[in-house]
This record gives sequence, structure tokens and C-alpha cells, in this order.
Amino acid sequence: MRLDKFLKVSRIIKRRTIAKEVADKGRIQINGIPAKSSSDVKVGDELTISFGNKTLVVKIDKIVETTKKDESKEMFSIVSETYREEPTN
Repeated sequence: MRLDKFLKVSRIIKRRTIAKEVADKGRIQINGIPAKSSSDVKVGDELTISFGNKTLVVKIDKIVETTKKDESKEMFSIVSETYREEPTN
């Protein structure tokens, strides 16, 4: 499955266009390698996603084409979630 579609279906990122934009800016890595929105993901891959001051690392547990909101959480597990502090002057 394409990276941007996985992010939307799993509801990690709400819209596919935003997922594509984030990936194409180089803010997403698959197993430590920078990924484009068209990159394929598979079960067992580890995604590192940078959102502003937050970095989210998730492991893909399941891939399905469509899912209900309640079941989307079963598609991935969070490995780590870190926040970078804003510099104070």
C-alpha cells in the first residue's frame, strides 16, 4: 500500500493530501530511509514521522484497504512519541 494512503486509512494523518505533502517534504522515514508519498509500506515497517516539534515512531501491524475509525488503531502500534522543547530566550 502507498505510504500516503496508509497514513490516511490508519488515521495517523487525517487527509491524504496532507500525508502526501508531509512525505514529499522529507519528514517521513520508513525503516530509517527517507520516503516519498508513493513509497510502499508493508507489515513490520517502522515509520518515523516529524510534525513540527513532535516526532512519532510507529510500527505497522496490519494493512487493510478501508477501516472504521475504531478499528484503525489496530493497524499500527506507537513505538515512541517525543517532543522537542522550544528554545527560550
